Amino acid sequence: HVQLVESGGGLVQPGGSLRLSCAASGYTYNRNCMAWFRQAPGKEREGVAAIDHARSPTYTYSVKDRFTISKDNVKNTLYLQMNSLKSEDTAMYFCAATGQGRPFCSSDADYYLHWGQGTQVTVS
Repeated sequence: HVQLVESGGGLVQPGGSLRLSCAASGYTYNRNCMAWFRQAPGKEREGVAAIDHARSPTYTYSVKDRFTISKDNVKNTLYLQMNSLKSEDTAMYFCAATGQGRPFCSSDADYYLHWGQGTQVTVS
């Protein structure tokens, strides 16, 4: 049974930082893509950052040079370091992972098989 559990969200002032974590269990974590998505009220779920089986990261344009995605294969944990936060970063943030046979990433939410419950990030 695959489980993804996010943590680290909260309320932060503009310009501040947060680090999100996603603990994965029941999952062959290092052969697939893992990603962070976010969804603000009234908006579609948006891909924020992803990291593939070779640890190659990709970012949506609005967070490049501010956010960093990484993963710790020993701890089976995915991270998202968020710096210089802006009000427009306010959203529920979700961790996602692809199923077997998908080592590469996509910005399409439908491409991902496993999802966490989300952690709220509020920048105000």
